[in-house]
Amino acid sequence: MPSTKTEQHDGVTKYLRDGHDFIDETAIESCIKKAKAGPGRIREILAKSLGSCETLDPEETAALLSVEDPGLLEEIYAAAARVKQKVYNNRVVTFAPLYCANLCENNCVYCGFRKDNASEVRRMLSLDEIRKETEVLAGTIGHKRLVIVFGESRATGADYIAQAMRTIYSVKVKTRKGFGQIRRVNVNAAPMSVEDLVKLKEAGIGTFQVFQETYNRRTYASVHPGGTQKSDFRWRLYAMHRAFEAGIDDVALGALFGLHDWKFEVMALLAHAKELEKTFGIGPHTISFPRIETAAGTDFDKQSAHTVSDRDFKRLVAILRLSVPYAGMLVTARERPEVIRDVIAMCTQRDASSRIGIGAYSDRYSEQEAERQQFMLGDTRSLDEVIGELADMGHITSFCTSGYRCGRTGDHIMKMLKSGKEGRFCKLNAVLTFREWLDDFASPATQAKGEKLILKEIKEALDSEDYTPELRSKLTEYYDRIKSGERDLCF
Repeated sequence: MPSTKTEQHDGVTKYLRDGHDFIDETAIESCIKKAKAGPGRIREILAKSLGSCETLDPEETAALLSVEDPGLLEEIYAAAARVKQKVYNNRVVTFAPLYCANLCENNCVYCGFRKDNASEVRRMLSLDEIRKETEVLAGTIGHKRLVIVFGESRATGADYIAQAMRTIYSVKVKTRKGFGQIRRVNVNAAPMSVEDLVKLKEAGIGTFQVFQETYNRRTYASVHPGGTQKSDFRWRLYAMHRAFEAGIDDVALGALFGLHDWKFEVMALLAHAKELEKTFGIGPHTISFPRIETAAGTDFDKQSAHTVSDRDFKRLVAILRLSVPYAGMLVTARERPEVIRDVIAMCTQRDASSRIGIGAYSDRYSEQEAERQQFMLGDTRSLDEVIGELADMGHITSFCTSGYRCGRTGDHIMKMLKSGKEGRFCKLNAVLTFREWLDDFASPATQAKGEKLILKEIKEALDSEDYTPELRSKLTEYYDRIKSGERDLCF
């Protein structure tokens, strides 16, 4: 958080244009209201998204939002799945959230962490406790990437987050055939100053996540009471601008669906992506779309006038996928398994084995406890179960993080994603990292499913003209070496 009011003011005003920010509520609402397009126009928009992988214009996204015909909606879902396949192939990346503290100075009316929630059991993990959490995540479950999560508190500012990251990266745990280690740490935390963001960059941050929650100013003010850090709409709105200025070139956007009209939020997320492209030449690395869930000490989820149905949730996922084709799309364990199954073909990442109570992994508790959590989860299945299901559906689970560590970030990876090259390239690393996980962590049933899929993937790669003979030969060599116990080989 900024140390002074002047710092906070400077961290916003320099990005404004003629005193205005990039969320034009009147224009967004007008665009949604006026949108109307026949099947022919909708199919033109779908073809554009699939063909160019470039961000759609607001009028095009609004046209997709106007579709109600069930048959045309099915075409939208199918097109969204094809875009995902073109850009990212059939890979699904898995991760886990690690909640390091639930201390918070905000009072968001929908959140279990809010400071006035007396039922919340407050806790801040020590570095040793973070190490123990990591040992379970990397050494027992088999995760390779985490998103670490914090409330907004001076006690858990940039210095603590940077220390947590370095602690996580230092953990290395022996497994059945190799070793477990977290290779990428993403951060979901409060908006920060450029100075603080540089500290996270130096500590090896992966992606920096700040979700606007809602882009509608009136709703934002109503759910984020005044007098708190989070009540400053624009300080949060320009968090990603400051991240880019600090040298962090992988950023993640999101809205909390259920606070305001979901169509407005989709249009605003598009506006945010286009603003980043215009200002920095790089759009969001990922977009998330969590829905309001039950939380301790509040019944906001039951009172909201903007609850998003499962049908509309599928619509918004598909339209976001088509509107920002290059961005990764994250569906989380907030959702029930059947909902995730319905949208996973359009998504690139999901979490599994998720425990969001503070200290939940090393405590080994399996039941959810509302007073230890920010909200309640819809899917608490193990990573092994999830991977088995993904394999049944034809999705290869990828634990690859090599692109980030090799410098394929920012505008470099954006160009590769839009061209479709990144999906083909990363498929090879998905095969290698999936083999690692199968050997080190999989149950016999999941290993059998995974091996069947992995042999199919290898055959496709060896038969494909997308890869040079040298790459195909190297894939075979690396695969055999990993089966023999080597780890972290990558292209």
